[in-house]
Amino acid sequence: MVGSRRPSRYPRLVAAFAAAVLTAGGLVVSAETARAADADIATNGGFESGLTGWSCTSGSGVAVSTPVHGGAAALKATPAGSDNAKCSQTVTVRPDSAYTLSAWVQGSYVYLGASGTGTADVSTWTPSAPSWQKLTTSFRTGPATTSVTLYSNGWYGTPAYHVDDLSLVGPGGETGQPPAAAPAGLRSSTVTASSVGLAWSPVPGATGYTVHRDGAPNLNVTGTSTTVTGLSPATAYRFQVSATNAAGRSPLSSVVTATTRPADGGGNESDLPAHALVGYLHSSFANGSGYTRMADVPASWDVINLAFGEPTSVTSGDIRFSLCPVAECPNVESPAEFKAAIKGKQAAGKKVLISIGGQNGQVQLASTAARDAFVSSVSKIIDEYGLDGLDIDFEGHSLSLNNGDTDFRNPTSPVIVNLISAVKSLKAKYGADFVLTMAPETFFVQLGYQFYGSGPFGGQDPRAGAYLPVIHALRDDLTLLHVQDYNSGPIMGLDNQYHTMGGADFHIAMTDMLLTGFPVAGDTTKVFPALDPGQVAIGLPASQQAGNGHTTPSEVNKALDCLTKKTNCGSYQTHGTWPALRGLMTWSINWDRFNQWEFSRNFDAYFGS
Repeated sequence: MVGSRRPSRYPRLVAAFAAAVLTAGGLVVSAETARAADADIATNGGFESGLTGWSCTSGSGVAVSTPVHGGAAALKATPAGSDNAKCSQTVTVRPDSAYTLSAWVQGSYVYLGASGTGTADVSTWTPSAPSWQKLTTSFRTGPATTSVTLYSNGWYGTPAYHVDDLSLVGPGGETGQPPAAAPAGLRSSTVTASSVGLAWSPVPGATGYTVHRDGAPNLNVTGTSTTVTGLSPATAYRFQVSATNAAGRSPLSSVVTATTRPADGGGNESDLPAHALVGYLHSSFANGSGYTRMADVPASWDVINLAFGEPTSVTSGDIRFSLCPVAECPNVESPAEFKAAIKGKQAAGKKVLISIGGQNGQVQLASTAARDAFVSSVSKIIDEYGLDGLDIDFEGHSLSLNNGDTDFRNPTSPVIVNLISAVKSLKAKYGADFVLTMAPETFFVQLGYQFYGSGPFGGQDPRAGAYLPVIHALRDDLTLLHVQDYNSGPIMGLDNQYHTMGGADFHIAMTDMLLTGFPVAGDTTKVFPALDPGQVAIGLPASQQAGNGHTTPSEVNKALDCLTKKTNCGSYQTHGTWPALRGLMTWSINWDRFNQWEFSRNFDAYFGS
């Protein structure tokens, strides 16, 4: 692969607003500001427009005509055994400003509060209000707070409560900046029994995003992907996302519904560990690292990719795999021993895949005949060895764009279209448990940020970004993407700076692109959506001998710290924090053994395995 076989040969969003004017006599307040300070900025606090502006958990709220405190309507919300009937809205506020929140309530155990204040969140409650009772609380926003969530709720399993004439009095959030647009492209990705991965397209000028679960704000994030955890098995959830800028919160995105898996697991990735170590095992050839038998692979490795299945010819689509010849690998096991060792790894919860391609295994599925031969021959390998799935390691000229292929969502190049079709056929044949991974080089992925679709007539290599349509078309089937962050020239990150392999900065910048999403070749109408962090592992060489761009354990740990904890970030500032980042991939298990298991031992130490 990927790393040990060849070098590469290619080159290489801020809101501001005016501060209050200070004079020697103190603060100068305009008439407009004074009026804003006296305003009720809550939306539809009397519920005269039904639930417009409000979201209630689990459909617990409804506007009713009796009882009411004022006007013709009020809110009635009914808790359930596992739901407190929380109804909320988010309003735009000014930083470092005082606000008073009040509402008239009726019922037992009624709460009124505000969250996201940037200082101390506040709430007030009554244990019993048989008739209308006013609840009031106040707070001051933090120095950077531009939106606050107001809410009411009852208590689990208690009778319905009522709210009317809710108000938030204080300065409005006028900033001169238009509100952010609603995020587009919301989708679910990795789904387990207790979590759902979400990703969406970036919104220009947004400073953060809020995920809404079943109509209520659930969590705030800074990036364009996250994993919602703490969910119940086999349960359908509705998700939306809003964006935030200095003007406040945007409208909600379209709804995505995702159903968690049953408690006994199943599916494409649910039985991978939270943090996985992926490695390639030289099973069909030997090099300076020596041959490693399957049975001798340590338990550190969670996904073992057999390197490689290679084509009988570049365009045949016919893939063959056999163990390393005895003359080349004297300690090679027999096929029966190899298959038995695979079963042993699987019994221990490991995944074993056939990896297709590598440096020397160029595969071009330029015809439907080659596509069909690929499906048939790969199936035979999977069946013969009892494997868990497929790793795509197409390199060289295996993938390239047609001239005019400028939209990754609609590729026309046959080698791309046929590969997508072939993998979907394999997924359909083997079902939800089929594990699919990919190991493209940065040239085929991140370089699309600059050059995608420019083709030979634009003076660039038509392979630049050529994996993007494959990854996008298969993202709902994709278990792991581990881009090779090595054997690479400098690549431009989302900071519009070039980053060079071998240090934490390179891995941070390249991974941030995958987890944030990026405009393709500068076209903001064609934004490659972020991947779920559970789908992403960082690819590195295991030793200096394994490939250009070897990264020391200390630099690997810095990259992991930055991406999962937002510490040790150095010069590159990420667009989010992703504790659910899946893990690391390396070329290769053999080279790690050659290097006294430095790579895998560092992984185990970092993640506490």
